[in-house]
Amino acid sequence: MALREQVVGIGAASTGSLVLGPAHPSSHGVLQLHLVLDGDVVVSAEPEVGFLHRGAEKLFEVRDYRQLTMLANRHDWLSAFSNELAIVLAVERMLGMQLPERAVWLRTLLAEVNRLLNHLLFLGASLGLPALQGFREREALQAVMEEATGGRMHYMANRVGGLVADIPLGWTGRLAAALADVRVVAAALHTTLADTGLGRGVGVLPAADVLAYGVSGPVARASGVALDLRRDEPYLAYGSLDVPLVTRTEGDAHARFCCVVDQLVVSLDLAEQCLVRLPPGPVSLRLPKTVRAPEGTTYAWTEGPLGISGYYLVSRGDRVPWRLAMRTASFNNVSALPVALAGVPRLAPPVPVANATVKDSADSATASLVIATTIVLSAVSPSAQARVPLAAVKSLPAVALPLLVAQVAPTAPAEPLLRRTVRVTEPSASPTPTLAAVRASMP
Repeated sequence: MALREQVVGIGAASTGSLVLGPAHPSSHGVLQLHLVLDGDVVVSAEPEVGFLHRGAEKLFEVRDYRQLTMLANRHDWLSAFSNELAIVLAVERMLGMQLPERAVWLRTLLAEVNRLLNHLLFLGASLGLPALQGFREREALQAVMEEATGGRMHYMANRVGGLVADIPLGWTGRLAAALADVRVVAAALHTTLADTGLGRGVGVLPAADVLAYGVSGPVARASGVALDLRRDEPYLAYGSLDVPLVTRTEGDAHARFCCVVDQLVVSLDLAEQCLVRLPPGPVSLRLPKTVRAPEGTTYAWTEGPLGISGYYLVSRGDRVPWRLAMRTASFNNVSALPVALAGVPRLAPPVPVANATVKDSADSATASLVIATTIVLSAVSPSAQARVPLAAVKSLPAVALPLLVAQVAPTAPAEPLLRRTVRVTEPSASPTPTLAAVRASMP
């Protein structure tokens, strides 16, 4: 059978394009996959990233050290606190700061709460009805996080020298109650994965390729790479906590899902330990109006929800960095897609996937590819009735955990779980209207 090329992705102008609506955070097109198919089998996959390049590293150079967190927390909207944390740790290391104990433990606690929020949203968007029922518990946890930081998504809670403010009275009790509810959801998700075998044997990523591509986080640990900076190079209060390592050896999509669910339990345990050991005292240091880091270089890295985030800071003694280079987990994780997708077949003719609707697809293979990519790239939840035809990767600012999705057993009812509709459409044969024509049509 002759080879053919297919481009799929959010906003891709290709044989099958995804229309997710103007409100979706990735309708502008942050990721495209160039697929070469032999029939219904993926021969090669080439990810194209960088369609939403923010130029943050250059913007860092014209922001003083107190303004850097605003740029940092937007690289992963669901891991904003962790993104802020890595950059302030780099600056504090350059300044030789010794933070108050309460600030250290509060940062550790809030980092684990942020990790829970990240993983819960990913699982709720990927595992269907059982996980979606946990959105109520996630929303309660989100409210507690918002109460502590003042922000719902871009927290801006970290400052050079500590935190912006202490937690309000009664907050620890409300957090403890929210964590207890999330623990019930984590147990239900374990049962769901065990019963369905979601993603077993699909999208295998060997440990050697994990190391070659610099993959980290749950994706790496699902392939047997035992690396977690909270345990292996402790920062904040992690050196005083028992951080178990969650790993699998299969390296397939099922193992990645299991690692994320297991990580929920680990984060719950760590957050509860922090609550018990939270000391009194101030949460920040008094700093001068202008902060100047001494001349030199440093590198700070943390274990974020998606994997390792790092910042290489070069200072010339000014109030702004001379250079500040960043390493995000998603870039390396998405780069490994060619290995994970090669040889993945279409598993079955496509069927309606929860709230996804297939229209005017060129053939069943095209629809299969686009549906599978849609599920992971748009946070659209696949129902358990669908047989997802192709493994793909999830990498968005909104839901930025690159895990592969696979086949699901037909057990759950087919009623829509979300109200968003995904349409797979053919590109229009009519020519694109010119700017002059658009202006002429305007009143």
